[in-house]
Amino acid sequence: MAIRTQYVVSHKGVEKLVTTDKKEADQYDKMLDVADNLAIYIQAKGIKLSDDLAEELSVMLSKNKDSLAKLLKGTSADSILSEESAEVVKLKANG
Repeated sequence: MAIRTQYVVSHKGVEKLVTTDKKEADQYDKMLDVADNLAIYIQAKGIKLSDDLAEELSVMLSKNKDSLAKLLKGTSADSILSEESAEVVKLKANG
C-alpha cells in the first residue's frame, strides 16, 4: 500500500484544487487570497457587481497578475494578447 499526500485548496467552502504538489497548492491559495482582496477593493471603489461576477473578475485578474502589471505600466492590450496567444500555440505544439 502506498501513502500519498494530497493538498486540498478550499475557498468559501468549495474545493478548488486537489494536488500532490505543496508549492502548487500554496500558489493557488495565494492567488485566491489576492482575488478576495481585489474583489473587496473593486467593490469599495463603488463598482457595483454581483458577488459571482466580482469573484470571477477578481480571480481572472489575480491569475493574470503579470499581464495586468504590464498593462498598468503602459503596454498595449493588443501586445499582451498577442504574447498570450503565442504562448497557447507553443503549448499546443509541444503537447
